[in-house]
Amino acid sequence: MGDALKVLVYGTGFAGEGHAAAFRAAGAQVVGLVGRTGSVVRDVAERLGTPYCSTDWEAALNACQPDIVSIATPGGAHYAPIKQAIAHGCHVFCDKPMTDSGATASELYELACTAGVKTAYAASFRYTPSVQHAARLVRDGAIGAPTEVECMSHFNLEREIPFGWSHRKEDGGGRLNNNFTHTLSIVTSVLGDKIIQLAGEVRDDLGRAPIVTGVHNFTKRRDFIPDDLNDPTLDWGESNVEWSYTLMAQIDTPLADRPVSVLFKHGGLVPRFHEDHIVFYGTTGAIYLEGHYGSGQLHHFGPDKTWRALPLPGDIASSMPEVTGETEQCWHILARDFVADIQGTPVTPYPTFREGRQYQQIIDLVRHSTPWSPAPQLD
Repeated sequence: MGDALKVLVYGTGFAGEGHAAAFRAAGAQVVGLVGRTGSVVRDVAERLGTPYCSTDWEAALNACQPDIVSIATPGGAHYAPIKQAIAHGCHVFCDKPMTDSGATASELYELACTAGVKTAYAASFRYTPSVQHAARLVRDGAIGAPTEVECMSHFNLEREIPFGWSHRKEDGGGRLNNNFTHTLSIVTSVLGDKIIQLAGEVRDDLGRAPIVTGVHNFTKRRDFIPDDLNDPTLDWGESNVEWSYTLMAQIDTPLADRPVSVLFKHGGLVPRFHEDHIVFYGTTGAIYLEGHYGSGQLHHFGPDKTWRALPLPGDIASSMPEVTGETEQCWHILARDFVADIQGTPVTPYPTFREGRQYQQIIDLVRHSTPWSPAPQLD
């Protein structure tokens, strides 16, 4: 391990443990772990076999002298530690959202460029096998020239999930930060990243959530929903961010002579009836991906005018990391490419702070724009 790149991870929850495992699988050495709470970071570091742990990020940077930092905290806590890491000359692997605003994301992007450090931005569901398959089929002309894309998801999240970072804009919450980032990355991985126009609206249809102590791992938050929501001693926090969005975009792609129309529709609190899906339509066919991130079965509509489920190509299947969970698989692929790139091995382009900055700017624009035009009224 003497020549292995050294990684310092900031975050002790689901993402922190997932990032640590991904970098170890990529051949890097996880040398330290930082978290907010001393007892928690010590327990997680011991369980993961990480030699150093701390609640002080600057001290950890000085003590560990990492080549790479992995930022696995909620988005509102990304700005300061990334800025400090860049000042130390570290390469930065950051989960989405990049920050809580386009302005701070832009600043970090410029700082990284000036410092000459590499960055990776983990809007990473573009790496699921079915999305990779779809990208290959579209490039190979399986749908002709792309014309439009439809991204539909309905999560039916429990309204009683305890109040936390996901309810607060300033902490990196909201469905645009935590759903749209992945879906946009999926679409651009297939069509290209030249987004030329967009319009959209957001809606906070939650209002409030119960305040409950003890929630540490984001994936376990449902376990903390209070048994009695009518308890008069229960405190409530107010949501200030969107739980649903509708966004339209146009993407200029080398695969078509005209821009492709894209619809992104997400309801965080509404139930689904049919499958969530992502569909790529073209002049001679279509590709339908089951699931909100298109990670399910792929179906092709071709010249015979019928839908057919297609098997996953063997080379894509064999390239997937042997780990449980789609999220974890995608982290492993991105970390693998990031490490290889830092070491000088040619890799396929991956999302960086360039995309992270653009996504935060788009999110700001959608949240603050007024796309509506007055409708003609009946007499």
